[in-house]
Amino acid sequence: MKSDVNSFYHKLHKLTALLTVGFVTVSMCGCGEEKTFQSNAPSSTITPAVKGSRDNTPVCLVPTAPGEVVYSNNYAQVDASNSSEGYVVVKYLGESPKVKLQIVGPDQVTYTYDLSSIPTDEVFPLQSGNGEYLVNVYENIEGTQYSMAFSTVVDVNLSDEFLPFLYPNQYVTFSSSSLAIAKGEELAYSCNSDLDVVSAVYNFMIQNVTYDYDEAETVQSGYLPDVDEVLTTGKGICFDYAALMTAMLRSQQIPTRMEIGYAGTAYHAWLSTYIEDVGWVNGMIEFDGTKWSLMDPTFASNMKKKSELKSFIGDGSNYSVKYIY
Repeated sequence: MKSDVNSFYHKLHKLTALLTVGFVTVSMCGCGEEKTFQSNAPSSTITPAVKGSRDNTPVCLVPTAPGEVVYSNNYAQVDASNSSEGYVVVKYLGESPKVKLQIVGPDQVTYTYDLSSIPTDEVFPLQSGNGEYLVNVYENIEGTQYSMAFSTVVDVNLSDEFLPFLYPNQYVTFSSSSLAIAKGEELAYSCNSDLDVVSAVYNFMIQNVTYDYDEAETVQSGYLPDVDEVLTTGKGICFDYAALMTAMLRSQQIPTRMEIGYAGTAYHAWLSTYIEDVGWVNGMIEFDGTKWSLMDPTFASNMKKKSELKSFIGDGSNYSVKYIY
């Protein structure tokens, strides 16, 4: 694989040249300003973007809770009617102001979520494949002490292994009306393949979103990204970067996993995506025309020095996935 990051950027710019030629106004990284990029070519030679051969129509899958398979008591309700689609819908029915949800899949990884204390449907992925999932709801007693209010087991047989990574959920929230989805459609307009779409979205992210250090220092436990806010402000923390890019790619029917774990000693979020005939690509910063490595838009957009980046990521072994959403 080529190690020259410049060649990587050259490839990305080539793939998205039609998006940046001429006069294009974009929201600049985190500063709230706008900058106009001007082509050196005479205005008479500027042509509109050419539609790619790939269909860029967004497909936003919509989770539902039809009530056909429901597990409940006086405190919580789990609608597993669409467990084969890769998600469950959970609603808290009790009166505790602080509620936790834990889901343990067949891989025995425990996922812990904050559950709304106001009765509302919330979507959670079944990301561990086929098998039994233990679903527990806990109410806060005091301080950090919780007691179990509800427990059930859901037997899952996915109709498609990629579905958990195509639907929106509590961590990656989007719909057909989201600005992020419209931006994904725009970026995919000139693309001929899924790989082109990933390139275009990735290129957009590293050029137009910067790290929000103020947010990083003040973010509270239970924080959830707002992908449209990240898009419009042009800034965010690693969680925001990963959620926005994941939303855009999922709406383009490209299975994408938002991954949370450790980059070295730092708790961090990045993503992996599935490319047909290639498989799951666990990250990207460099691209040699065939393979990606380390898909981490946060570092790609903020660490400009190749040596600094290389010393941090090494061969990718510094990245340790704990959770997938």
